[in-house]
Amino acid sequence: MSEPAAAPEATARNSNLLTRVLAALVLAPIAIAAAYAGGPYWLALTCVGAIGLFCEWAVLVGGAQSSVLGTGIFALVMIAAALNLHDVGAALFCIPAAVLAIGTFTVTAARLWAPAGIVYAGSALLASVLIRKDPDLGFAALIFVLLVVWITDILGYFAGRGFGGPKLWIRVSPNKTWAGAVAGLVGSLALAVVFALAGYGDVVPLVLLAVALSAIAQAGDLLESAIKRHFGVKDSSHIIPGHGGLLDRLDGFVTAVVAAALIGAARSGTDAVGHGLLTW
Repeated sequence: MSEPAAAPEATARNSNLLTRVLAALVLAPIAIAAAYAGGPYWLALTCVGAIGLFCEWAVLVGGAQSSVLGTGIFALVMIAAALNLHDVGAALFCIPAAVLAIGTFTVTAARLWAPAGIVYAGSALLASVLIRKDPDLGFAALIFVLLVVWITDILGYFAGRGFGGPKLWIRVSPNKTWAGAVAGLVGSLALAVVFALAGYGDVVPLVLLAVALSAIAQAGDLLESAIKRHFGVKDSSHIIPGHGGLLDRLDGFVTAVVAAALIGAARSGTDAVGHGLLTW
């Protein structure tokens, strides 16, 4: 008598998968087009995305007061304005200043959590723009990071569903498996080989970079899952059909792009982050 119940469950899974695919087919071209155009187009998209990340974070941790939201949005706009003027120092200064202000304005139990949201969203905005603004390899470096994150997510999803097996961290994310994690790493490795064959650096460094960024993206996904579990929330919002909220969709990208920007800036400075990331 229990077997027929599996059909509606399978139908629901397939429907959710279709919704996820359709949403991705709409959002991915927008992201790639803005990344290709660069300049104000990429800056505007990342600023809007960062504002969405911060607002969802504030709601998630219980710190969505008007003063906190207003301060965070203002800080992110100021970061974008500073980056538009090529003043990285001013953009960096906005983050700790906003942390202090938000910590002061927060009157709920989220006093420790709410300021972390501006670090999270502000760092993502700063890193995304710094990578793209490299005049020579900015677009290629940004696409590299995006593809690593997307391949990790897609292969992890399908390998996890197809192979199953031991769970990666069942207490935090019961659906993620070791099979999915390994599939994401292997897919990122293959991507690195393709980039190396296309002339973007040597194979070995790019493979190590891709695998590291894939692992960091997966860690970012688990981090966001752990935060949601801590606050008893399933999805950060329902703004993206089939995916949940921006935090749900961009968690891996945030950690990966910040790590990538740090690596590129450490090697070649903030004016040539893309070069430092890809050219070894």
